[in-house]
Amino acid sequence: MTVTQLSASALKTRIQHEPHLFLLDVREPHEFAFARIENSVLIPLNQIPQRLGELNPQQEIVVICHHGVRSSQACQYLANSGFKQLVNLTGGIDAWSCDCDNSVPRY
Repeated sequence: MTVTQLSASALKTRIQHEPHLFLLDVREPHEFAFARIENSVLIPLNQIPQRLGELNPQQEIVVICHHGVRSSQACQYLANSGFKQLVNLTGGIDAWSCDCDNSVPRY
């Protein structure tokens, strides 16, 4: 299973054309409260195994974290769990803040 990599600017374009794109944020609640992409859904990385039932394996899922490491781990876990359409946000929320929306705080 290959996970697609997507830059922050490419994600911004996709969101503009696909407003219902599913954005899964795998950071911790305090990180999500501080900085997030609008309409993203929080399921911390360590909760994904218990919360798989909340995700649709037939749906494309864009996975987000701080810099792209945890989201990559989440993508691999989801791929091993039968999910086929997985996208990792390269550079994470930090790249989003720098390249797309500077109103999102950096940390």
